[in-house]
Amino acid sequence: MYVALAASWNVIGGMAGYPSFATAAFFGLGAYGAGVVLSKTGTFLVLGWLCGGVAAALFALLVGPAILRLRGHYFAVASLVTAVVLREIINSATNLTGGGMGLNLPPRISDVDLLARQYYAVMVLLAVGAVGAGVLVSRAKIGWALRCIEQNEDAAVVLGIDTLYYKTAAFALSGLIAGITGAVYATWIGYIDPTDVFEDILSVKPIVMVLIGGLGTLYAPVVGALCFLLLEELVWRNILSFHAGVLGLLIVALLVFLPGGLKDLATRLPWARRSPAGEAVRS
Repeated sequence: MYVALAASWNVIGGMAGYPSFATAAFFGLGAYGAGVVLSKTGTFLVLGWLCGGVAAALFALLVGPAILRLRGHYFAVASLVTAVVLREIINSATNLTGGGMGLNLPPRISDVDLLARQYYAVMVLLAVGAVGAGVLVSRAKIGWALRCIEQNEDAAVVLGIDTLYYKTAAFALSGLIAGITGAVYATWIGYIDPTDVFEDILSVKPIVMVLIGGLGTLYAPVVGALCFLLLEELVWRNILSFHAGVLGLLIVALLVFLPGGLKDLATRLPWARRSPAGEAVRS
């Protein structure tokens, strides 16, 4: 799940350079989109997951053209608000979503071990698909456009790039991936409520993962998610009350000391440094 969420954020945050905090909004909307469809219609799981992803992508297409005109911290705040707004809407739609009481999604397989193995396989496929989507984007025209936007958006406009179009497309793809992830999570857990699936920390964790792995790099979601999971298991479970604060400090530390993530750390290691004399001999 972490790899998929990090890959979804990397498209808009890493490639385009827009610090999105909308991951929680996409994740929660995907969870509730799938939950409502499955509970009301009893359709196939895969179709429910796709409905959750499409719901999140459509929401991104709806709000994207408005908030993506903002830049920097203005965009960050606007994207963060989306989760708050959706959480209140879900809380109010009691007849459809269960409101604050949450929504139950009974498992369709009684064998718990088989269910766990199936969802593990689905999450692995989702992670591979999310990373693969990032690779395809980076090699396509949209990837070039997003890199131009990240480097200098004003110059990209001068070059004739429709920046709003490409940013919105990246935002929608980010929403699609995070939405499907939320949908799969909802059916795996079997119960969702607005406080859980729209939690602000879900918008922060993917940022930390990508910053650890290397902002904008294709391997960042995988490397960052693995390192983050290790830190979470070894360190943060012992300081749950300060979890959010530690994440905030970690973001600041990474931006200041390791803006390139672990790649920067590797180049600073003693054995990674080459002396000018050695370089001259090899040349």
